Amino acid sequence: MICSLCQERAIVSQRYLGRHLCQDHFIQDFEGRMVQTIVVNRMIEKGERIAVAVSGGKDSTALLFALSRVLAEKEVEMVALTVDEGIAGYRDDTIVAAKRIARQMGVEQVIISFQEEYGWSLDEMVVGAEVAPCTYCGVFRKNALNCAAKSLGVTKLATGHNQDDEAQSVMMNYLKGDMERLMRFRPRREQPGLIPRIKPLRDIPEKEIALYAMVNGIYFESRECPYARLSLRADVRDMMNRMESLFPGTRQKTLQGFERIEELCRGDWAQMELAECRECGEPCVGKRCKACELLGRLRPNLPDQIGA
Repeated sequence: MICSLCQERAIVSQRYLGRHLCQDHFIQDFEGRMVQTIVVNRMIEKGERIAVAVSGGKDSTALLFALSRVLAEKEVEMVALTVDEGIAGYRDDTIVAAKRIARQMGVEQVIISFQEEYGWSLDEMVVGAEVAPCTYCGVFRKNALNCAAKSLGVTKLATGHNQDDEAQSVMMNYLKGDMERLMRFRPRREQPGLIPRIKPLRDIPEKEIALYAMVNGIYFESRECPYARLSLRADVRDMMNRMESLFPGTRQKTLQGFERIEELCRGDWAQMELAECRECGEPCVGKRCKACELLGRLRPNLPDQIGA
C-alpha cells in the first residue's frame, strides 16, 4: 500500500476519505486537521491560558502532545489537569502516564482526586448504589474539572474527545429521544461560572489518535475502565464501530447530520439559562447541582434537602 501523496509505504488507510498516508504525511494530516478544527471553531486565541484534561489515556496524551507542538510558537500557556477518580487497578497506571507526558512536554500538572474533593473514591461511591457508576464519574469529574480550571485562572478547558466519542454521544441522545440534551451538546455561548470546553480532536477517529500516539512514541496501553461495560455508551460504541466497518464515514456523517439538525432547530431551542447551586455555587439547572444531589445520597446520616 503506497501513500496517496508520495511513493513511501503507507501506514494508514483512511477509507472514509479514500486515501492512504505514509508516516510523515499522516502526522502532517493529523496536526493539520486539528489546527483546522481549532481555527474554524475559534477554540484558542492568542494570549490564552488553556487547561488540558489529561487522564493518561491515548486521546488526552495525544492531545497534550499535539497541542504542545502546534502551539509551540504561539503565545498560549497550558496546564495539565488530571482527575484521580479512585478506581483500583486502573487509574494508578494512567496517572503515571499522565505525569510522564506532562513532564516530557514541560507542562505544569495539577492532580485532583475524588477522595480529597468529595470524601469518597469512585469505588466507594458505587458500593450498593442505585445510580450507575458512569453517572457518578461523569458528574463529579465535570464538577472537579470546572472548579479546578476556575481556580487556575484558565480561559478554556481542552478535552480529548474524538470523532467516535462525539458520534456516540449524538446517537445516545437520538436513542433516548432527548432533544433538549442533544441541543445542549453544542453550546453556542458561554455561561457564567462555566469554563468553556473545547474539543480539538473532535473530527479525528479514535484509531488515528492511537496511531498518532504510537508513531510519536507516546502511546500507553491501558486497560479499559472496569465500569465502562455497564454503560449504554459501550453498546452504542459497538454498534457504531460495526456500522463504520460496513459503511466507512458513518461517524462523520452522523456528526454532520446532527450539525444540520442543530442549525435548523437553533431558533426553537434556546440555550438554557443556568442558576447557581444553593450549596456549592456552581452553575446548575434549578436550585441544586447534580454533584450536590449525588453527595446528598452518599450521606445517609445527613438530612437530604432536595426540593426544600
